[in-house]
Amino acid sequence: MKNIVGVRFRRLGKIYFFDPQYLVLKKDDQVIVDTEDGEEIGTISIPNRTISEEKIPKDLKKVLRLVNEKDKAHFNECKEKEKEAFNYCNKKIKEYGLDMNLTDVEFKFNNSKVLFYFTADGRIDFRELVKELAAKYRTRIELRQIGVRDEIKRLGGNGVCGRQLCCCSFLSNFETVSIKMAKDQNLSLNPSKISGNCGRLMCCLQYENEVYQEKMTRLPHVGAIVNTPDGIGEVEQVEILAERLKVKIKNGEDYNHKKFELSEIKLVKDSNIEVIDEEEEKNKKELEKLERLEQEEKNNTQNN
Repeated sequence: MKNIVGVRFRRLGKIYFFDPQYLVLKKDDQVIVDTEDGEEIGTISIPNRTISEEKIPKDLKKVLRLVNEKDKAHFNECKEKEKEAFNYCNKKIKEYGLDMNLTDVEFKFNNSKVLFYFTADGRIDFRELVKELAAKYRTRIELRQIGVRDEIKRLGGNGVCGRQLCCCSFLSNFETVSIKMAKDQNLSLNPSKISGNCGRLMCCLQYENEVYQEKMTRLPHVGAIVNTPDGIGEVEQVEILAERLKVKIKNGEDYNHKKFELSEIKLVKDSNIEVIDEEEEKNKKELEKLERLEQEEKNNTQNN
């Protein structure tokens, strides 16, 4: 077993494991750690705990010390430089007429490089801008393109539920979200109702997707022919979480409409016809645009 701690370098950023050595650390303690890029300042998210050595990297980096007054002064100095660099970079972006939106600047604690985060539609040729920034700050410059989800995560805000945005309170990674998830959950396919503050599909659509997928493997689709206690009928509606079906059963010249539990019916013939309602057809182009933007941003951020 190995003693480890979990450290974050940015609020809600990814948690990295480190060897605390002889230190006993509490949650929210600020520490200086050894990284591949040199010394960095981070915050303890997971206090000391033991874990199987098989579950952690063999070359585990070390926590060097708790933050001291000198470290705090240097950290505050970096924060002041970030404000100045943000204004300077924005000025140069306008001068070069680049179609990009600067969102944040980060000075590495060990002065090894400066990171400029930005959003943009597509790829940007920022080579001349990098030269200007390198000449100004005389260190390694990295421009990192992020998605609008990451931008909103940095800005913060509340969702339609009234609570703080998930990405600002507990989400450290963004999972792929698709229109199919909303459709499987029988949600309104109006883009304005299933989009978050970032203008992309709401992250919470993904939370229950696994449950819906599992239940749908056992439920017949709309249009399926089923045998019920009241006779043979056609499935009109499926309540996925309740595992309940609304069935249309012919009664002479009329039809009876009744709900049955899944356990009460027997599948005769399933339907593979995809049902597209009027709302989905009406918003088809906007929905397709949302999915396309999602994929484009994912590709751009991976390639930068």
